[in-house]
Amino acid sequence: MTGNRLCWLDIRAAGGATAAILEEAVHQGLDAVVASDPAAFAGLPPTLGKVLLLRGADLPDDLGEADTVVLPGPSAERAAQQEAHPGVRFGRYVEIVDAPTLAEACTAAREEELAVLDFRDPTKIPLEIVLAAAAESQGTIVTVAHDVPEAEILFGVLEVGSDGVLMAARSVGDATALRRAATGQHGEIPLVELEVTRTRHVGMGERACVDTCTYFGQDEGILVGSHSKGMVLCVSETHPLPYMPTRPFRVNAGAIHSYTVAADGRTHYLSELEAGSKVLAVTTKGQTRLVTVGRVKIETRPLISIDAVAPNGQTVNLILQDDWHVRVLGPDAVVLNSTELQPGDRILGHLPTADRHVGYPIEEFCREQ
Repeated sequence: MTGNRLCWLDIRAAGGATAAILEEAVHQGLDAVVASDPAAFAGLPPTLGKVLLLRGADLPDDLGEADTVVLPGPSAERAAQQEAHPGVRFGRYVEIVDAPTLAEACTAAREEELAVLDFRDPTKIPLEIVLAAAAESQGTIVTVAHDVPEAEILFGVLEVGSDGVLMAARSVGDATALRRAATGQHGEIPLVELEVTRTRHVGMGERACVDTCTYFGQDEGILVGSHSKGMVLCVSETHPLPYMPTRPFRVNAGAIHSYTVAADGRTHYLSELEAGSKVLAVTTKGQTRLVTVGRVKIETRPLISIDAVAPNGQTVNLILQDDWHVRVLGPDAVVLNSTELQPGDRILGHLPTADRHVGYPIEEFCREQ
């Protein structure tokens, strides 16, 4: 296992859309395209890998511009081809349909430099077994996905996922979707220190607790704010409380009008979230991952308004439930009770740069106050 997030696009069934799909693959910076004919690689830039996948046909004498060849069978059967083509990387293709082929996949994942695995049943348990078997190996595992939702799952199996995903491209947009599936799992977001300038008790209103399908870390929460260009890092309920058990899947996030961040920098109102929605979990170091919402609890509670200012002078506001156990995160992962915040206290936040239209970033005039 290498931990890479490789995106391979299979163009064998692309038909008349092949040229446009290849152009998109280059633009999106995909790692490789996969074909069964070396002629398909003619004219492609060197930045795009070229994988020749043959599941039964004889290897052609001329590999063209292919830099990788994937064949079925153990490595001993490819020794002659490897000797004849020293500049080409060879990998092993395994189709998993039963226990014997699963054992073959485990062997390939442990011993081969490259293993391309095609699981024919929808269960992901066989892939979990392979990933566990290959945990200490240095080879690369690329798994076949039938669509983008499956690619997202493959990148996250056992929390480490397959090193790469091979997905068939049938239309323009598939390359972009595959790249998003790979990069949407983890990333970074810039955080800044905000200085609290004022807190106010603002009366009753509806607030949202965002209950996710994930355990948060103690330095992790979600970004929430009254304005789309300024948000505060609200901590999850992972820290002990004197009168109630911890709920490490929950963020008591804020009033229902507030923004939070999801995939690709898109914002959602807390009131829009529902079971199955995605939100961005963020650590105090700015590391991110997408997590799935299990439910949102909206209830009437007293509210507190927190104003803060960024180093560039930009103001930020957050309205939270007015209760001591509702907390935000500060520098060095310090946990701060919202009702005890005072002017001069430091909290962590994020300053998106674009205005919003239905949650999407857009460059237009928009004033929020």
